[in-house]
Amino acid sequence: MAKEILTSKNILLNQSFSNKEEAIRGTGQVLVDKGYVEADYIEKMLEREELTSTYMGNFVAIPHGTEDAKKSVNESGLSILQVPNGVDFGDGNIVKVLIGIAGKDNEHLDILSQIAIVCSEEENIEKIVNAKSSEEILGLFSEVN
Repeated sequence: MAKEILTSKNILLNQSFSNKEEAIRGTGQVLVDKGYVEADYIEKMLEREELTSTYMGNFVAIPHGTEDAKKSVNESGLSILQVPNGVDFGDGNIVKVLIGIAGKDNEHLDILSQIAIVCSEEENIEKIVNAKSSEEILGLFSEVN
């Protein structure tokens, strides 16, 4: 049976990172620890960031692997890290919500559309940044599963 794409165990609150690379590594590590991806996926996430920033606006970044990282994905999964004090993603872009994505086959397209729906509402981002429990955040993304 496939794992759930997002569970409360994939959500980390009150994280703090000194830079973008550390933040991306932290986001990827959750995916590795939960078995969604192999460890080398994190390097592919960093490679992807070199190509184009995964900063999306509204204090949100969506780090994910490059096209050739798909072989490192065991199952589709998400990680969400709340960074209340923010982390600098360059060009003055501050990220307070990191959403790591690993997509198997084309499942990540559905996942991305759900994330886009949630993150397009600024009030939802505020709720994520101010959430006191992973269940609160999970509630916002309940349609993703």
